[in-house]
Amino acid sequence: MSPGRLRLVLHVGLTGGIGAGKSTVARRLAEHGAIVIDSDVLAREVVEPGTKGLGQIVETFGEGVVQPDGSLDRAALAGLVFGDDAARARLNAIVHPLVRDRAAELAAAAPPEAVLVHDIPLLVENGLGAGFHLVIVVNAPVEVRVERLVERGLTEGDARARIAAQATDEQRRAAADVWLDNGGWPEEVQAAVDALWAERLVPFEANVRLGRGLRSRPQLVDYDPTWPRQAARLAARLAQAAGERALAVDHIGSTSVPGLPAKDVIDLQVSVRTLDDADAIREALAGAGFPWLPDLTHDDPKPPGSDPTAWAKRVHSSADPGRPANVHVRAAGSPGWRSVLLLRDWLRADPAAVAEYLTVKRESARAHAGAERIEGYLRAKAPWFDTAMQRAERWAAATGWAPPAR
Repeated sequence: MSPGRLRLVLHVGLTGGIGAGKSTVARRLAEHGAIVIDSDVLAREVVEPGTKGLGQIVETFGEGVVQPDGSLDRAALAGLVFGDDAARARLNAIVHPLVRDRAAELAAAAPPEAVLVHDIPLLVENGLGAGFHLVIVVNAPVEVRVERLVERGLTEGDARARIAAQATDEQRRAAADVWLDNGGWPEEVQAAVDALWAERLVPFEANVRLGRGLRSRPQLVDYDPTWPRQAARLAARLAQAAGERALAVDHIGSTSVPGLPAKDVIDLQVSVRTLDDADAIREALAGAGFPWLPDLTHDDPKPPGSDPTAWAKRVHSSADPGRPANVHVRAAGSPGWRSVLLLRDWLRADPAAVAEYLTVKRESARAHAGAERIEGYLRAKAPWFDTAMQRAERWAAATGWAPPAR
């Protein structure tokens, strides 16, 4: 989908293991006004009698997968591909592109201000998360899922085999921006969906459509061990949106230093060859959920008094009210690009420096508690950075540190 189209609607990926109750969540989102595109429905649609999809399946697997009435014999096809990775890959190579194209047609027809929910059972298994503004994973305990599947007519053995063949909970958590527990009463997950819709999805859609990025306040929280995982999801979206103009996307800033309390804001750096490339990907990043902040144009030069043009950058911020993030787009090899990577790696290697920096952060946060904007907090930390960078440079010289090649 083009970046321009992405700016008009919010694309949400919805997934969950078999028996987790994903359909309950999809129905509730539809009741709120979301447009649900169900990939299972599309997968049946693209192989109906007379379709290109069915013709390709017959050509690949033979006439034995067609019933007397001309429709696909799903049981016969399943018998051919179950347990045969090569056969399943051939089937997926036929069906998945057709489903993707049909989903794109439906998305293109969606009205402005829409929230599109793409119901995709194998979203995690197929690594599709980066293509959505947000990924919702519905989960339930294995025993609950087995019980539900047995009620649908599966044997317990078949139910457990199907669950085991899908992604693990750990893999799904890595992909999930939102984790919904659907192991209890339906009313519980429905209430969670109601809150998600009102507090996150509706404002997120408006922010993307209006190009409205979010600013953070100077409030520190304890280190969150899931920050790197969250950063990886955001980095994947940025990389996909920017395409080949992005040389790399790195997790930087305080949330990238293990154990360091910080503002709950993920900072990322997109490396580009020149700032012309940064301007060229502006709309793509905005469409992916990271609007441009035109008033932020450069870093503070270090040492003070240095040529400010060498420290130029572009800044975007997340439009997602549930996941604040700053995106710094810098030319690879520029002083600002190098300094953030050096500072991150020095702090990761020097616990004493981390403790010192934390003291500075806490003092600055206390001095600007309740402030609506973060500029005062940043200015208060600036003197420490001026001397810290000199120490970091000495560490780099002593250890042979160099920024990664881009």
